[in-house]
Amino acid sequence: MPADLFPGFTSHWIDLPDGRFFARAGGPEDAPPLVLLHGFPQTHACWHRIAPALTRTHRVICLDLKGYGWSAAPKGDPAHRDYSKRQMGREVVAVMERLGHVRFGLVGHDRGARVGYRLALDEPGRIDRLALLDIVPTVSQWQTMEREPDAYPHWRFLAQPAPIPEQEIGKNPIPYYEDLLRLWTGSGTLDPFSPGALDLYRQSWNVPERIHASCEDYRAGAGPDRAADEADLAEGRRLAGPVLVLVADRFVGRNGLDPVRQAWTGTFAPENTVFEMVSSGHFVAEENPGATLPILERFLAGS
Repeated sequence: MPADLFPGFTSHWIDLPDGRFFARAGGPEDAPPLVLLHGFPQTHACWHRIAPALTRTHRVICLDLKGYGWSAAPKGDPAHRDYSKRQMGREVVAVMERLGHVRFGLVGHDRGARVGYRLALDEPGRIDRLALLDIVPTVSQWQTMEREPDAYPHWRFLAQPAPIPEQEIGKNPIPYYEDLLRLWTGSGTLDPFSPGALDLYRQSWNVPERIHASCEDYRAGAGPDRAADEADLAEGRRLAGPVLVLVADRFVGRNGLDPVRQAWTGTFAPENTVFEMVSSGHFVAEENPGATLPILERFLAGS
């Protein structure tokens, strides 16, 4: 990775039962710890425009989730539990503990946000502050897709049984993933992404094991992730807070903030959840860091 993407950050390889995980860490070692979790189809590089600024107040850890970037990409189990957000949350905890942090703040985007809220529901004592970028709960997402069969087609495609999506993507993986990025940006182009970050994304996209891993991630979304949400809903469980939900006005928030607020307050969000919207496509940390960063800074500071 070009050094200027994460100036002053150190690289860490952490061995866990599922393999070796990669993270970058920066900021004062005695500052409050904060983990940043990326989404699909990206890597920790998606944070390069805001992570350095967050080191002014935090010890920032940018982690490649299992199956993405430079972290392990195991085959997984037939029930897709290995790629469930519950298991991935446990791995985040294990990485953070290895780096010396038992309790920490968490900012997650897309799939990383799903890992984040599942971890916060399963182990509320771990999370100081939780920021969820441009998602609604997994159970709400599936309910939307059931009402609107044409919504979010990549969820259904990637969740198909192996090796159907793997073989289709594998025919020409880089154009497939690049088309998704274009589709989800506000501009409909790759212009919001730096060349260095795109190079890292492309490295990951070209690896068959990582193509399979991303499909397993979505198969878990259709199976154990949705089941975990439904079980928590039945028990009336809520996130402990403080919680920030930040959405893009040209993606999850394209119909306004009210539907997003209803999805969260009707499921897991506590009463004092902060809801914010920025002008952006889906990739808020790269498309509009100028608006995203101060919102995160205020939230993380408790103001």
